[in-house]
Amino acid sequence: MCAIKSNSSLNQYIARSPKSKEFVKCAKEIMPGGVTANIKAFDPYPIIMKKAKGAYLYDLDGNEYIDYLLSYGALMLGHGHSEIIQAINSQIEEDGTFLFGTPHQLEIDMANKVSELYPSMESIRYTNSGTEATLLSIRIAHAYTGKQKIAKFEGHYHGGYDQVLLSVNPAIEAAGSEHEPKAVIESKGVDSYYKEHTIILPFNNLEAASEILSKRKDEIAAVILEPIQGGFIPAEQSFMDGLRKITKDLGILLIFDEVKTGFRLGLGGAQSVYGINPDLTTLGKVVGGGFPVGIVGGEKDIMSILAPINYSDVFDSSQSKKSRAEEVLFHSGTYNGHPTILAAGLATIKHLEREIDNVFIVTNQLKKGLSNLFDAYGISMQAIGLGSIFNVIITEQSKVTNYRQLQKSNFELRKELDFRLLNEGIYTKPLNRYSISTVHGEEEVNKTLEAYEKVLKSLV
Repeated sequence: MCAIKSNSSLNQYIARSPKSKEFVKCAKEIMPGGVTANIKAFDPYPIIMKKAKGAYLYDLDGNEYIDYLLSYGALMLGHGHSEIIQAINSQIEEDGTFLFGTPHQLEIDMANKVSELYPSMESIRYTNSGTEATLLSIRIAHAYTGKQKIAKFEGHYHGGYDQVLLSVNPAIEAAGSEHEPKAVIESKGVDSYYKEHTIILPFNNLEAASEILSKRKDEIAAVILEPIQGGFIPAEQSFMDGLRKITKDLGILLIFDEVKTGFRLGLGGAQSVYGINPDLTTLGKVVGGGFPVGIVGGEKDIMSILAPINYSDVFDSSQSKKSRAEEVLFHSGTYNGHPTILAAGLATIKHLEREIDNVFIVTNQLKKGLSNLFDAYGISMQAIGLGSIFNVIITEQSKVTNYRQLQKSNFELRKELDFRLLNEGIYTKPLNRYSISTVHGEEEVNKTLEAYEKVLKSLV
């Protein structure tokens, strides 16, 4: 493995982005840490963007970047796609509003399309984000099974709320046995209650996971997982087959969190790749075409628990109502099924139905080109991922199948590589995965490989 020659990349980063540095300094006066979400921050400061188009971002200092972050994978058609803009304008013009606050036709149109692509999603509800979708899916599981604990996998992220903000990125020394991981709280403000009520499982280890589930089957309402950990470490087929069987046998619901993988592994998501129907599925990111949306769907029998009984809800103050709100699984949101967002989502799906195969071709070209470059410079690297997302993992290991194996990779070298690539106009947040869009093509791939070659040459 090569050693890092110098810290000149950081100095160059600072020299080419003075307006970003000043922006963050001012932003810190009005926003905690100068950002609107912790995930947007990195040292010494994030690059502040001014505009974007297609596959490119442009920062305050006028630097151009090929965008591989794509809003953490949400922009599968790139920035400002004309078909999405047209769909939004048409919806507003034809409907006369961008928010009904009532049921409307696009809710059914999108539901039918999603159910067609994801047959396991027989019935659906909309939310405003992937986080809200996973939150609702867990509440559904609790209500349906009557059990009050859930199980999640070490290294998997399902949103920034208490019930799942455990063992996402735990220190190995605090995480316990790899066969029976400990629950590690990942944020201040998370009550220790959740260490007992969120059970941590080892990913891609069917024997150990099955043993934990069998032992605690009477407590666990659902197992929630990313079929592709972090969007790039795939579950093994035998693991997925076994997990589906054991959860069915034990009466535990299986929830696929496809917020990252929905539409990025194929129009039918990871479940179409693995040939498995989960009990519940959550979607987000791509399906909004760049706008905030989430979807929960599953078997009609399970989802029917959401149906209002005589339209009872927590806001119904009628003394004559025939049912009580506590008899209903309450779920609401003024912006659920937002017509403008659903119009953007339907336009996105329509475009992907024509172009998704080409996105996979471009992704594979980039992965192959990167693998060849790293081989040429004698650096052990794996471009891990399926579909249109992958990550560059610098490791001597023959295979990376879970969180603990990932921790053995060379993060220091990868971070240095990322900063040097930023200076060459290749954008992703340091240490993050790569996402490809329909507007990334041969030109972007060639520019990226040229930048990588320049950077790798400077490292060895």
